[in-house]
Amino acid sequence: MNDQNPDLQGAKILLVDDQPANLEVLCDLLESRGYSVLFAPSGQIALKSACRAVPDLILLDVTMPEMDGFETCRRLKQDPRTQRIPVIFITARDLEEDVVAGFGAGGVDYIAKPFKEAEVLVRVETHVRLNRLTREMSAKNEELARKNRELKEEIDRRQALKGQLTMISQREAERWGLAGFVGESPTLQRIFKDIRLMQESPATGVLITGESGTGKELIARAIHFGGARREAPFVPVNCNAIPAELVESALFGHVRGAFTGAVADRAGYFEMADGGTLFLDEIGDMPPALQGKLLRVLEDGEVWRIGAGQGKKVDVRVLAATNADLQQKIREGAFRQDLYFRLARFTVTAPPLRERREDISLLTHHLLRLLSAEMGREAPALSPEALHRLTDYDFPGNVRELKNIIERALIESGGAEIRPHHLHFLSGEKADSISTSFLTSALPGLPMDLDEAARQAERWVVSQAMKQADGNLSEAARLLGTSRNTIYRILNDPQK
Repeated sequence: MNDQNPDLQGAKILLVDDQPANLEVLCDLLESRGYSVLFAPSGQIALKSACRAVPDLILLDVTMPEMDGFETCRRLKQDPRTQRIPVIFITARDLEEDVVAGFGAGGVDYIAKPFKEAEVLVRVETHVRLNRLTREMSAKNEELARKNRELKEEIDRRQALKGQLTMISQREAERWGLAGFVGESPTLQRIFKDIRLMQESPATGVLITGESGTGKELIARAIHFGGARREAPFVPVNCNAIPAELVESALFGHVRGAFTGAVADRAGYFEMADGGTLFLDEIGDMPPALQGKLLRVLEDGEVWRIGAGQGKKVDVRVLAATNADLQQKIREGAFRQDLYFRLARFTVTAPPLRERREDISLLTHHLLRLLSAEMGREAPALSPEALHRLTDYDFPGNVRELKNIIERALIESGGAEIRPHHLHFLSGEKADSISTSFLTSALPGLPMDLDEAARQAERWVVSQAMKQADGNLSEAARLLGTSRNTIYRILNDPQK
């Protein structure tokens, strides 16, 4: 009759004895209680069987030829694969020194022959149960240690990322801040007034609108670093730059196993910005399916990681920006009206540079000093003719385009006075004239050198990319799949 505890059914017992009669008696006894029994007639075979089967318990005879039980046990305990298997010596040798030698070799118990069946069964069950509990505890400890390592790595990663974000933000604030809006125009003064008002207010619903390149992120940084959250992280996120299928995970985070590739828990941008400011740029491009979840976080102040069973409270000030007409998007059904009202409790509009033309001179000289310092040189003079061309230009790329024009002019001038021929308005008339001359020269029937045609075509393509990128050199390089240096080389080639 099998009266063994069900949770020990199938436990593997390795019997090691060179006497078949002893093996048969023990096998019948143990199998009658539901154990799975393995045999080994020698110490050498026992070592191999134990490594292969990894039994729950070993019953080991002491007196065997070639290798006795004590030596067999010592070797079992030296091997990492078998050192945790409990060994019970079962032998006719019951002298005190033998018992001591058995425990010294690594055994956990010692049964003298002739044995009583009940005694053997009790001791086997006790040590099998202890071994299983020990292995379960060891596995749980290893799992706990793994989770602790992952938690520490996550904490370290988040702290490092927060430190990097804070460091980057502080450098940007020191570099730009309100000084990024250099000028004295009435339009700019109204922006300053709005920024100072937001610095003093804890309101989270701030929407910054304006064309590309007008400095919407600078406004957000100025609000953050001039307010009560200045010591906490400023986390900028371009909603248009994150693949649609990853936006939710990027913003809210995920838990391990939430989806394919989620190999560890990850915090989202909301958690990274906890206590500070989250700047959502290009908010108008956020997928409609995600807008409701964003609204819920803004209203509840609670973030749910993908796959998590519970939410986490966060204290985040959200600033949003867009160059799109959100009212039109609302009419088209592409943007939620309730989210718009939640984001636009206060609206700041960054003016285009053409509407504060009187600031171009001050801003140009500011950029000359700033960019020259980055290049490790003194700021060069700016000729009156060059300044006149700048103030007379409409700057469709706004301040970003002006910065790129000044940066390229500094490189071309080599530190000398910047003159009109150093200025390249590639979003305007110069790009058009290049494309026109190229197309004209390429008309059928006109003689044209092949190398010259290639150079003209190359420059025309770069010019179109610069126009599409609003004068942003890095963006133009990205569009063409090349580097900024290549763009510089093409634009600066005197043969073109």
